[in-house]
Amino acid sequence: MTAADIHRTIQAVWRIEQPRLITSLSRMLRDVPLAEDLTQEALLAALEHWPATGIPQKPGAWLMATAKRRALDHLRRGRMLARKHEMLARDMDEEQRAMPDLDAGLDDDIGDELLRLIFTACHPILSREARAALALRMICGLTTEEIARAFLLPEATIAQRIVRAKRTLSESGLAYETPRGEEISNRLASVLEVVYLIFNEGYTAARGDDWLRPQLCHDALRMGRVLTSIAPHEPEAHGLLALMELNASRIAARTDATGEPILMLDQNRALWDQLQIRRGLQALSRAGELGGTGGFYALQAAIVACHARAITAQETDWSRISGFYAQLAELVHSPIIELNRAVAIGMAEGPEVALPIVDRLVREPALKSYHLVESVRGDLLQKLGRHEEARAAFEVAAGLAGNKREHDLLRRRAAEAANAAMSSS
Repeated sequence: MTAADIHRTIQAVWRIEQPRLITSLSRMLRDVPLAEDLTQEALLAALEHWPATGIPQKPGAWLMATAKRRALDHLRRGRMLARKHEMLARDMDEEQRAMPDLDAGLDDDIGDELLRLIFTACHPILSREARAALALRMICGLTTEEIARAFLLPEATIAQRIVRAKRTLSESGLAYETPRGEEISNRLASVLEVVYLIFNEGYTAARGDDWLRPQLCHDALRMGRVLTSIAPHEPEAHGLLALMELNASRIAARTDATGEPILMLDQNRALWDQLQIRRGLQALSRAGELGGTGGFYALQAAIVACHARAITAQETDWSRISGFYAQLAELVHSPIIELNRAVAIGMAEGPEVALPIVDRLVREPALKSYHLVESVRGDLLQKLGRHEEARAAFEVAAGLAGNKREHDLLRRRAAEAANAAMSSS
């Protein structure tokens, strides 16, 4: 295995293990920022040792043992009580021998350690924007670049938010604690947003060689199900779960055997998971029963439900989808929602109606680096027979796409538009 292969393996293992490391150390140290710092030290140790010694048989266990050893050293330097030292050393020794789930018996109202930590990071002492950025970076392992993409903000802005939030948590002396009762309600909106963004990154990865990050989707779905149990009367919790279940039902059809993306209209709908669709529709119905049909997540779930109910792509009710996007646009002023509305209008009323909307969005400062604007524009131009303009739009989109699979797909579409331009000339 080459040094580059080992480095890629370390990064892959790190993405998977980071949340577990931080949750475990946070529980020990009662200090979330410190736990994040020590997990970073474990990563540095892996980058230093693994190229020389090879990948351990159980890389996750190696990282956990290293991180806990650093935590123990920190506590010793701080002259903590000997009893605490012995307890942490015993925990680490037991985990190295048997690797049991030390957190499985956690007694709290949430019942999911990762979700519990997200609730901790979403403390009201932080601004709403900082809560989500901090949780996504420290706990969920998203890069600053990926978070910036999710919020359509510069990386520097997100980095500053994260640094300030970590400093606030550290200086406040807040313990790693389980919120209860009204505290859960006060933090719920921020937690829903974090889970939503985790799922989105898993569903369409911003960076890397793979279009999907299934583990993130799995984690978000698990947390979404827990949220509906701890907040059963919150319609948006059910709306978010519906949105994730319905989107996840298409995962098996979204890529081919080699991992290349398959766009929705070209997917084999026989591969869509009908059980997951039923679960999603039930969650959407529950959100409606609770009076939440007009909520941010419920409206998005209603859009995905239109696709789920269509037996063929041709039967999709694009007019209804366009109406839902119009409601979303009134609720949240977002250029991405407007872009999605333009796609629906293009399908319902024709590309000539949608193109002026997209042309205006190209000039939106928040979307200047967002590749899907030019991708949608290229698709509309292609349908209008303006193949050379379509080729140029797809090329721009490919240049902006950070994910390799999307980049390759857009380059293929550019080549198809170029061939069509040559054939029509």
